[in-house]
Amino acid sequence: MKTKVVAVRALRVVLVLLALGFCAYSVASQWDATVEAFRQMSWATLVGALAAGLAGIFAWMLGWREFLSGLGSPLTIRAVFRIYGISQLGKYVPGKVWALVTQIEMTREHEVPPERSFGSTLLAVATSMACGLAVAAVTLPLTSATARDSYWPLFLLAPVLLAMLHPRVVTWCLGLMLRVIRRPPLERPVGLRVTLKAVGWTVLGWVLFGVHTWLLCMAVGGDGKGLPFTAAGAYALAFVAGFLVFIAPGGIGAREAALTVVLTPVLPAGAPVVVAIASRVLLTAADLGNAGVAFVLGRTARAPGNERPSKELVTGTQPTKEGP
Repeated sequence: MKTKVVAVRALRVVLVLLALGFCAYSVASQWDATVEAFRQMSWATLVGALAAGLAGIFAWMLGWREFLSGLGSPLTIRAVFRIYGISQLGKYVPGKVWALVTQIEMTREHEVPPERSFGSTLLAVATSMACGLAVAAVTLPLTSATARDSYWPLFLLAPVLLAMLHPRVVTWCLGLMLRVIRRPPLERPVGLRVTLKAVGWTVLGWVLFGVHTWLLCMAVGGDGKGLPFTAAGAYALAFVAGFLVFIAPGGIGAREAALTVVLTPVLPAGAPVVVAIASRVLLTAADLGNAGVAFVLGRTARAPGNERPSKELVTGTQPTKEGP
């Protein structure tokens, strides 16, 4: 058992180091462009955009927490922040599985069964993608002809994905996936109330990321009543496009390309690239900052009262049936 614990911790360290390496490379490879982009913006704008990005990440974290709690493993915000902050570095490693793997292993420390962590993370990702496409589908067709012409197939997926978030569909899909990977079934289905609360936090996150993008657009000369909607839809669409490029760490390249395409008609020449680069660097800094705070928290996270270690963080958790 000790060997497994040491191996898991070593793997976590390796993943974090890899993520930091990819983050450093993504910034260094665009260093001159980044410096030039930041020179065009005031510190107030950059701080505001960073704050909006941090708030968006926090809202998404609360959405994941709702699903985890709904599946039977409620954790304190402090514990969830530590897990989420560190595990999100996994998205900067090529492939889309490392954040999931890290979350599953870190939630084990709080006695969360792997199937619950697996299910809650998949639900959070699916909700994020569905709501992101819905935000883009609502905001862009009326404000961006370029987005409407280039990405209309994705807009058609939005209602389909939203319908698939219905608890009955979600419960069936999760049950099937757990059977495929030979894990015990979930003890309780995902409730409608839990789903709606998670969707609410996720949509709030998208709104905050829209504010983040709008502030950057305003700083490079963007204006007009429709700009906030275009900015919100552009970021949502760009994020989904980046996620669909499986091998790209953090969606790098694909996200910037989509953001530039959508913003080009509404911003001065050259400005969309500046916005894309600034957004990437600021949100990478936000992820690194969250991970740094999470590392400082370390294993000191406790339930209210701090009487006992992580076991107290899983109040109300029911034992999971073990598979054969």
